[in-house]
Amino acid sequence: MQRLAEHLYAISITLWVGALWAIGYLAAPTLFHVLGDRALAGRVAGEMFGYVAWIGMAAAAYLLVFVALRKNAGAFRSLVFWLVLLMLLLTVAGYFGVQPIMAQLKVDSLPREVMESALRDRFAAWHGVSSVIYLVQSLLGLVLVAVQSRGLR
Repeated sequence: MQRLAEHLYAISITLWVGALWAIGYLAAPTLFHVLGDRALAGRVAGEMFGYVAWIGMAAAAYLLVFVALRKNAGAFRSLVFWLVLLMLLLTVAGYFGVQPIMAQLKVDSLPREVMESALRDRFAAWHGVSSVIYLVQSLLGLVLVAVQSRGLR
């Protein structure tokens, strides 16, 4: 059973960080490059980012429990624990904090697309905040991949 838990640990990290990088830096830019409609590309990318957030929250829950059980009180001295917790907090802030604001700006701009409305600058600013959160999360994910074996010791 312990080996299964360790395999799920590695799979969780791989799935979460892989999804962050694949969607954020491959799929989303490709959508904007290939599709002629930026609004459609944004909607599809937004859906994919939502899926990545849910993957991240589920993976983080497993990883935090795994490290806490593996290290007991030593979990709070574990770099893996703090990386996962910080990545989780960034995910929650982005998904439940920034994304609803951006969604409301889109609704408020109707019947126009948000980037064609008077709300364009506010939307762009919140999109920038979202992008910075995602970049920091992605970089923390790289560190997590590099140090993941520490969570097993």
